[in-house]
Amino acid sequence: MKRFLRRTCAGVVFLCCSTAIGQQLPQFTQYMFNTISINPAYAGSRETLSFVGLHRSQWAGFDGGPQTQTFSVHSPLHNDKIGLGLSFINDRLGYENFSYVYGDFSYTLQVGDNTELALGLKAGFTTFNLDSNFLNDPTVINDPFFTNIDNRFTTNIGVGGFLHSDRWYLGLSAPRIINNDYNQGNSNNTEFVALERVSYYLTGGYVFDVSSNIKFKPAALVKATNGAPLSYDISGNFLFNDKLWLGAAYRINESLGAFGAIADFQINKQLRIGYAYEIPNSVIRPYTNGTHEVLLIFEIQKSKRVKSPRYF
Repeated sequence: MKRFLRRTCAGVVFLCCSTAIGQQLPQFTQYMFNTISINPAYAGSRETLSFVGLHRSQWAGFDGGPQTQTFSVHSPLHNDKIGLGLSFINDRLGYENFSYVYGDFSYTLQVGDNTELALGLKAGFTTFNLDSNFLNDPTVINDPFFTNIDNRFTTNIGVGGFLHSDRWYLGLSAPRIINNDYNQGNSNNTEFVALERVSYYLTGGYVFDVSSNIKFKPAALVKATNGAPLSYDISGNFLFNDKLWLGAAYRINESLGAFGAIADFQINKQLRIGYAYEIPNSVIRPYTNGTHEVLLIFEIQKSKRVKSPRYF
């Protein structure tokens, strides 16, 4: 009975996320502070050596709920026109495990008095495997449904653009532009389709002065994936005394809408910590305690020219 419940929960996760129909990069409530994971043109834009780590526990209390960790490091070179970065994502969804390791390159052009346009390239590899406990289950081990889709290694590339000033930004990117099939032509598998599909990300944000000590930053992300419905993330954050961010977020999706609350605190010029809590607005809501997300940013300030604070 326990085995049946575990497999049922995993199946619900697969159906809700549409990952079995086309693997997509994970979504984050604090996407506006983790841009490097989806747009290579962001590399070096913070004008200093920047480390970003994020952990997301989606649908806490739900057996097989997604678990995601990201880590990235990026920095401009001495001429400030070239940015380099390295990003890693570990994504576990039920019995599916994806790991992404990608290098990022950007080149920045001055297109206005206070406006810059960065163009970026991303290249790396993705590994995919199914959980060993799942594959060794007696009801699965000889099932042709899951044959020949385990332990896959694929390479991919991505592109992006990032137009910004000190107060606003607009980004467009496709982190993976090659369609990879993890089934590798397996004729036995006609229902379970493990694919990397092309996803397009459009991001934007603006910082308004509410008063001398309060700023307001609305931001949005639109994601379009071949074979999946459009996803919209909308957020609004208030910045108090250049130290404390408080805000809310809402995701609009055909099956996985969610409400979120965000709190970030700038401990000092080098260290920033953030937390987000999200409640799903979908069929999964009665079975979960919500989603938790922790963000950590550490930056090594080497130049007095570095703007403080950075709004994005």
